[in-house]
Amino acid sequence: MIAWLRVALAGIIILFASILLMPWQLLALRFDWKLRRRLPRIWHRIVCFCLGIRIRVHGKMETHRPLMLCANHSSWMDIMVLSAVADVAFIAKIEVREWPIFGTLAKLQKSVFVVREEKRKTGHQANEIATRMADGEIVVLFPEGTTSDGNRLLEVKSSLFGAAAMAVPASPTGAVVIQPVAVAYTGVYGLPMGRYHRPLASWPGDVEMLPHLKDMLRCGAFEVDVCFGEAVEYRGDSNRKEVSATIARRIRTMLGAALRGHKVA
Repeated sequence: MIAWLRVALAGIIILFASILLMPWQLLALRFDWKLRRRLPRIWHRIVCFCLGIRIRVHGKMETHRPLMLCANHSSWMDIMVLSAVADVAFIAKIEVREWPIFGTLAKLQKSVFVVREEKRKTGHQANEIATRMADGEIVVLFPEGTTSDGNRLLEVKSSLFGAAAMAVPASPTGAVVIQPVAVAYTGVYGLPMGRYHRPLASWPGDVEMLPHLKDMLRCGAFEVDVCFGEAVEYRGDSNRKEVSATIARRIRTMLGAALRGHKVA
């Protein structure tokens, strides 16, 4: 009973924050104000606080631009967590646009929706991402292309790094900075989270949304470690497969260390 009262109170606060901030975000999107990049971070910080999601940040985000963050992906909570940490925009599959609630939130954050199955649209989509990055926006890519169980990094798709290559000519330094990020769910109920409990936070593709959301809200408290790793410069002569392999290796190392409770360098 107390748990659901807490959920109801959190819902009221989130609703109030949404009513307060949404009109400003709509105006910022309409007139392309820089405010549109900052308001989502404020909203997501409020949501994470209300849902009991405690975020610990390790390392520092790169200050050089253009910047692409590449992170492992285990849950829709990854988006809330990363948005609470920095002013970012996401690359999402086109299906997300039609999802209830989350599709609306993705559009309000001006996510870039991609159709991966239609190669004829790949160039246009990559060009949009490159333009946004060249304009100083921080773009988040989930290079696995899907969600995992949170215990490991799935195979990284090097083709998704095409946007970084297209942004190179627009960069004043002739390079795009790609930084690996590991998002590790490490605690629940105030206790360390092992492999058994990690599905409470992760959302693999075969799990229905509503039951997962219900279980997550019932938990009331998650601890998340966000680890920023050593960045890679992507230049005109860079090998995309080599860059993606390096990024994958660094994400995998940080994720494994965080899940085992080791200090993340």
